[in-house]
Amino acid sequence: MTVARTVRVAVLGCGYVGLPVALLAVAAGHEVIAFDTDPDRIDRLAAGDSYISDIAASEVRAALASNRLHPTHASDALGGFDIALITVPTPLRDAHPDLSLVQAAAAMIAPHVRPGCAVVLESSTYPGTTEEIVAPILESHGLRVGHDFFLGYSPERINPGVGLAGLRAVPKIVAGVDAAATEVIAEFWCGLVHKVVLAPNVRTAELSKLLENAFRLVNVSLVNELARYAGAMGASVWDALDLAATKPFGFTRFTPSPGAGGHCLPVDTRYLAWRVRDVSGRAAALMETALRINDTQPVYVAQRIAKGLLRRGGAPIEAAHIVVVGITYKAGVPDLRESSALKVISELTGKGARVVAVDPVARDVPMVRPQVTRELAGTADAVVVLVAHDGLDLDAIASARYVFDACGLMPTRADNIERL
Repeated sequence: MTVARTVRVAVLGCGYVGLPVALLAVAAGHEVIAFDTDPDRIDRLAAGDSYISDIAASEVRAALASNRLHPTHASDALGGFDIALITVPTPLRDAHPDLSLVQAAAAMIAPHVRPGCAVVLESSTYPGTTEEIVAPILESHGLRVGHDFFLGYSPERINPGVGLAGLRAVPKIVAGVDAAATEVIAEFWCGLVHKVVLAPNVRTAELSKLLENAFRLVNVSLVNELARYAGAMGASVWDALDLAATKPFGFTRFTPSPGAGGHCLPVDTRYLAWRVRDVSGRAAALMETALRINDTQPVYVAQRIAKGLLRRGGAPIEAAHIVVVGITYKAGVPDLRESSALKVISELTGKGARVVAVDPVARDVPMVRPQVTRELAGTADAVVVLVAHDGLDLDAIASARYVFDACGLMPTRADNIERL
């Protein structure tokens, strides 16, 4: 997919968002400056390597071979860009939004802003960031937003595990600070993805990104809360979900789990809840409650495992040997960011349990085994399934004396298998 006009693109931040976007831009025929402050990342890119599971090394090598991908950690190389995309992380610090990386990226490109260029913030953040934080930094060298250069926001919608083809298929929301900026940014993105959706303004686009993820976090927390109490009501939350899912309208299925991990759900929801307090002085009660449930879910899972061991006459948790299956935050991806499974492991080891971790996709993590065997399961007081990866040996897992299934993976409900 190409556009009639090719441009010089600067991508600031070559992580889970920036690197795929850089490769999409190269494929569209653009010249791309792939900037990152991490020299190891840049060295690996320059060598034709990939450090992101969704991007094959062959895709990086093809982009380099086109002579349109230029990895760099030198800020001087950003000069002369036509469009700059800020794709840096937006983490938390003391449970508050930390926009220091966004600010640093804006300050880095500010000297290179020139008449007619465009800057687009892609990082997930609260409404107001583009206009209140980024714009003043970019204007610090004398040029004005909306008069000399274009500014906008276009939230990332990375779905780990789908690759570049999947990214192209996801509609891309675009917003500029004015109609002219929206047109320029939309033209660029129309050349990269199949569908562009225009937002009425920047702040609504910023809100839409957080809304998408807060929606999921709230519903994940809802079913996890029900999983805690359904048994006391003499009901199965899993069967209730199966029944509710037969309704062809008005219901979206979410399933119990050790908690929502990754950057998007727990972090983005905190950004939105913080912003609500910031502008109103009041709590975003539903979101903050959902966050508390999600934060305590790994603790609850560990408590259930400890109780399950005692109820079955097994070793107490402080003397138990436990095999944990899955350490990533999502099935099928090696990403460990905000992993609820890791938090469960921390709770178990904090109680004294000896834990062996198994994960077929977290291949680069030391001391993590790739597969559960019958021999390994036979030595464990419990096998705990936390992530529903494909390709696991379910028969070997089911052979354990006690299986705690926290994600609904196990196909049977034998006496030795307990579901969350």
